[in-house]
Amino acid sequence: RHSRYENIPLRTHLNDAEAARIASYQTHLNGVELQARLQRHYPLGALTVHFIGYVGRINEEDTKKIKKSLYHGTQHIGKLGLERYYEKILLGRVGVKQVESNAHGRHLRTLKRLAPKAGQNLHLHIDAGMQAYAERAMGKRRGAVIALNPRTGGILTFVSTPTYNPNPFVNGIDTKSYKALLDDPDKPLINRALSGRYAPGSTIKPFLALGALSLEEFNPKRQVYCPGYFYLPGSRHRFRDWKKTGHGSVNLNDAIVQSCDVYFYQLAVMLGIDRIKKFLNIFGFGYKTGIDMPDEVAGLVPSPEWSKRRGINWALGDTVVTGIGQGPLLVTPLQLASAVATLANRGVRMRPTLVYATEDPGSKQYKLVRNKANSELPAGFKEKLPEIITSMTNVVHDRRGTGIRIGWNAPYKIAGKTGTAQVISIGQKEKYDAKKIAERLRDHALFIAFAPVENPQIAVAVIVENGGHGSSAAAPIARKLMDFYLLNQPAFE
Repeated sequence: RHSRYENIPLRTHLNDAEAARIASYQTHLNGVELQARLQRHYPLGALTVHFIGYVGRINEEDTKKIKKSLYHGTQHIGKLGLERYYEKILLGRVGVKQVESNAHGRHLRTLKRLAPKAGQNLHLHIDAGMQAYAERAMGKRRGAVIALNPRTGGILTFVSTPTYNPNPFVNGIDTKSYKALLDDPDKPLINRALSGRYAPGSTIKPFLALGALSLEEFNPKRQVYCPGYFYLPGSRHRFRDWKKTGHGSVNLNDAIVQSCDVYFYQLAVMLGIDRIKKFLNIFGFGYKTGIDMPDEVAGLVPSPEWSKRRGINWALGDTVVTGIGQGPLLVTPLQLASAVATLANRGVRMRPTLVYATEDPGSKQYKLVRNKANSELPAGFKEKLPEIITSMTNVVHDRRGTGIRIGWNAPYKIAGKTGTAQVISIGQKEKYDAKKIAERLRDHALFIAFAPVENPQIAVAVIVENGGHGSSAAAPIARKLMDFYLLNQPAFE
């Protein structure tokens, strides 16, 4: 219901010809007037939609949640991303004029006036150049790229591909165009960086290894023989290593550098699922990071209790595969980025954040958004952290490392971990052959890293859906971003 003095929009987005026609008949259209209104436009369009989001017309659902008097000056409200999260400070204040009028509605005098106030401006940590560069590096592949400053938690790059143009949503996208987005098999509307849930594969190994190192009974120098497979006692089920011929005798450092699955199968059995869950929770897996965006998901760190609620008994084999980042274990790209940034920041886990300051458009005064640490790793973890960082550095710079390809010719030291996550299970007697498998059923490629090792300035997590090996599909993208940020120049070009 509208006040008798409140304008009711009859039509919006008139073109020049339509506006001119109405203006020419203005004297014959009693009570009808042309009004110019400001409209939100996103000049970077698809490049930033997955974190900026967009505003849209206030609908019936919105009216149930808002104070209507605050929205007399606008017909739009934040729907996604930062637009929605920071709606209250972006909105501003509507101007009010209280007038005295006669019985015919003619204005006699102004009794009270409250000037309108523009909403705050937001200043982001995002590096626009690197954001565009990261999206180009992903090309037409599906996935996510997140880079952040490990010391502040400030997000430098937040990419989810494919993406879409938010501008049609501002005043209501047409049915045909919206249906095309919904039906697109690449699902551009999904924010993979924030709410995509993936098996982490071998990127989980450094975090489990650090947890194991915190235990007095664990000996990282103990040699484990890897023949290329692992059996549980009394079972004929073969848990395969990614390297069919095996890695031979390996200790913890070797197992991280070469990404030996058999070592981590045995480590998972030794730790047990309860301690695995505890260690992963310490790094934030299974919880939301607290980023300043809506719609974040928590991922999943499974447990026997979780399995029981689903009517399934937890088996020791479930623990085994969890040890290499497979099975029901699910993480988001943002969680991976936050976790590797925690290693880079020597055990302090900062809350990932996009906004570093707000600005009053009138006074031009800035107010810094003070970020805070989500948590710190336990003392036992911090004490052993240098050993994990050394192993992750060897992943990239040791000739045996799975990430050696991206360490080539790097003028700075990188600590990283490759990962490959299965999308479908392969039978005991079957051999994985990507060429014979549908593209969307192939393995996901992952890579996490930070650099420079001695004084980390950037932490990166990359996921390429169905990209195959992390070393060949995801790691080169991370290297390009690190070169762009640290050297201001691209790599491999």
